Amino acid sequence: IQPPEKPLQPEEWNKLREDFQSPEIFEEVMLNSMIRCNSPIDVAKSLLTHLAKRNGDIAYSVLVKYLALCVQQGQVSEICDVYDIMKVRFKILENGAYNLLIKGLSNSGQWRMALTLLEEVKKIMIPSRTCYESCIKAASRHQDMKLAFELYNEMLAKDVVPTLDVLQSFFDFSRGMKDAELQKELFGILLYLRENQIYPHKTFMRSIKLWFESIPGGNWRGHLTSIKDSGQCPVCNHQLEDSNLTEEEYSNLSERIIRDVIHGADTFRKTSPQEFEAFQTFVENRLPFDIVIDGLNVSHIKPKKMQCENLFDAVNCLAKENVRLLVLGRKHMLINSSNWKREIMKQMQNKADFFFAENISEDDAFLLYATLRSGKHCKFVTRDFLRDHKACLSDSLTRHLFRKWQRGHQIALKKNGFPVFSQQPAFRYDCVVQTTGDTWHIPYKDVFEEKYSYRVPRKWLCIQQKL
Repeated sequence: IQPPEKPLQPEEWNKLREDFQSPEIFEEVMLNSMIRCNSPIDVAKSLLTHLAKRNGDIAYSVLVKYLALCVQQGQVSEICDVYDIMKVRFKILENGAYNLLIKGLSNSGQWRMALTLLEEVKKIMIPSRTCYESCIKAASRHQDMKLAFELYNEMLAKDVVPTLDVLQSFFDFSRGMKDAELQKELFGILLYLRENQIYPHKTFMRSIKLWFESIPGGNWRGHLTSIKDSGQCPVCNHQLEDSNLTEEEYSNLSERIIRDVIHGADTFRKTSPQEFEAFQTFVENRLPFDIVIDGLNVSHIKPKKMQCENLFDAVNCLAKENVRLLVLGRKHMLINSSNWKREIMKQMQNKADFFFAENISEDDAFLLYATLRSGKHCKFVTRDFLRDHKACLSDSLTRHLFRKWQRGHQIALKKNGFPVFSQQPAFRYDCVVQTTGDTWHIPYKDVFEEKYSYRVPRKWLCIQQKL
């Protein structure tokens, strides 16, 4: 329905409602439409007044929709009025209403009221990311960076994951401030990016660069660059951290993964203990491998090609002299079909060892096991990010080592025309935010990506302090 352009009389609203095919949801549909068309607030108000007269009160869901329209238009006094009505009528509100109220108030001169509301929310639930971030941005806009960081740290402590947008806003609002405590907090955000292998996008990277260069008397200078294959930064000649784990780190990590992930609770959900035992025996008799390939995953890399051809191309690309390959397959690949040609499968089996699991098995555990048992040199190929397994590792140090190992050992296959694939090798240097105190190196992506990615960026921001 098209909302009216001006407020209506009760009889006009009644007429519209009667003509509507489902009168019982008329008000909600009408308000949704008003939100979409950004209707004048007095039109929506006339509908609410009519409703209150007709029914004696206004339903919660209708009030929330009206509130959404007020927030959309920044109608602060209306937001306050709706809140007063809701407070009296409903003991507690749900998440959606709190999100709207806090967002609406935090964008106004009444922003401190949003903080009071946030305290209320905390008594009944963990506030949502939206609630926290609205208050953080309000505090930052009013230059109360101490409060903004208190809220940010509290949010992290409650495992509420911040958006890149709010992290960027800290750098934007702190520009030009000379404050050692604030500087420490902002360095903390950079270390958070490191810890979680998050790559800022170009606009966020520029905010970081501008902040560094704006620190009074800081003498920081930023340059965009690409790191040499040797791991040396061409701008400051600094050598980046090595992506290799030490012997001790490697053995700790493989023990933990084999214990927590592979023999932990999650492996046998999709595979039987018998099958996994058979796989272990298979691997132990043929160790070590140089590259382990997730066959099913790689077979989907070019959707228009036959799956077995995709896998064949990948095996050919990786099968150099004396390189030992293990391909993790599925039993259905052995049945001659439109996607799996027996001839091509035979040719591949001359170039690589194959293990065919049941069709329902989860290959990540197999992939990790075979790669880790083969030793430090062994790489693996999958387009998955293996996030579930990182979650099974209980402490942050092991998670950090797992990510570092993954960055150094996961080979990405790129689809290029001819030859079919090129290997994006695992780097010798570690692709995460890093610092020596008077230098920072920050890898960044051209485009915004909310999710984690195993494809590491090739572009870096080098920031040096000239003392």
